[in-house]
Amino acid sequence: MRLLLVEDEPALREPLREGLAEAGYAVDVADNGRDALHLGLHEAFDAVVLDLGLPQLDGLSVLRRWREAGRTMPVLILTARDAWHEKVTGIDAGADDYLTKPFHHEELLARVRALIRRAQGLASPLLQHGALVLDTRSGRVSAGGQPVALTAHEFRLLAYLMHRPDTVVSRSELTEHLYAQDFDRDSNTIEVFVGRLRRKLPPGTIETVRGLGYRLGGPAGVP
Repeated sequence: MRLLLVEDEPALREPLREGLAEAGYAVDVADNGRDALHLGLHEAFDAVVLDLGLPQLDGLSVLRRWREAGRTMPVLILTARDAWHEKVTGIDAGADDYLTKPFHHEELLARVRALIRRAQGLASPLLQHGALVLDTRSGRVSAGGQPVALTAHEFRLLAYLMHRPDTVVSRSELTEHLYAQDFDRDSNTIEVFVGRLRRKLPPGTIETVRGLGYRLGGPAGVP
């Protein structure tokens, strides 16, 4: 999953970036409104964490322009304590949720996970495909009740597919959503990670749709 973090205060931005990366997300960062606007218009993100008090272009203006341009990625806005008017205005501008500063990092992670799930019509933090289970809270994966050890990249790829059940996902889409902008993107890398995942998961879990991409296969893990 790929996130955009928009925050101009280094003392808050860097710990947030590190925490989100440690949680398994690919994170792009912007420290001003103009860069955030450009990234949100031209790059693919699964969710955005957006501070409102930004230099060059304020967060509400950025959000409004994204929505006017048809960008639908879920947005979590960060607001100052007791700034209830910012919360109302932000929701009206197209925000999906808000978090008041200061906040606990775990709450931010929980809200981001919920936004990503809801965007795909999923309610539970446990994603299941047959006997394959992925816990978005703990980052643990099991097949038939047995733990499956995955690298960060393998987990990210599997999580993206499991957030989109019954959907064919192209290699280019996976590349856009699994790696930050400054990563040396190569669609061949996706094939490598798919191959590694297949060796760790029950046969048939990841199906290749010729000429289109990948999707979760039949009843994975069912004997």
